Amino acid sequence: MIDYIKGQGAELNPAYAVLDNHGVGYMINISLTTFNSVQRAQQSGSDVKLFVYEAIREDAHLLYGFADRSERELFVLLISVPGVGPNTARVILSSLPPSELVQTIAGNNAAMLKSVKGIGAKTAQRIIVDLKDKINGVDDALLSGTALPSGEVFDEAMSALVMLGFTKQMSQKALKKLFADNPAISVEDAIKKALKMM
Repeated sequence: MIDYIKGQGAELNPAYAVLDNHGVGYMINISLTTFNSVQRAQQSGSDVKLFVYEAIREDAHLLYGFADRSERELFVLLISVPGVGPNTARVILSSLPPSELVQTIAGNNAAMLKSVKGIGAKTAQRIIVDLKDKINGVDDALLSGTALPSGEVFDEAMSALVMLGFTKQMSQKALKKLFADNPAISVEDAIKKALKMM
């Protein structure tokens, strides 16, 4: 499974981005939220990094890309709801930024979901019922409006803690505090200190 693709932005429009990674162009479907992030990265001249979800079907192998893990997590939750496919999930994430979507689901706001093109009353209600209890893992950072620290050190420490059996929510909470106190912390120190906190 591909976790992320990093490369030069070769092509970009609101529906997809093409990333050039060592001479291979990956066409990745994106939301408007991710489009804005990719645009900013391109303007600053830096490489673009997209977290990827692979949708493998008999007739197609599609890639969906996200500016951060939280948006990808919401996408995966959305497509777990019966009647919500990858393209519908992408439309939802384009219409409602991740933080707004989390608040919409947490607040039982079916009317807001119904305002998204292609979402009817039944689907809106189903999304809320199915996902209200599942958004706990992604909601802390999004509801508070503070993004998780980004970078390889944070990602590696996070992966290690999850592999050790700790929940994503507990791991994020501990690592966010550690990185706020010391942004230059090493992977090893972050893991050791996080283990003491949990």
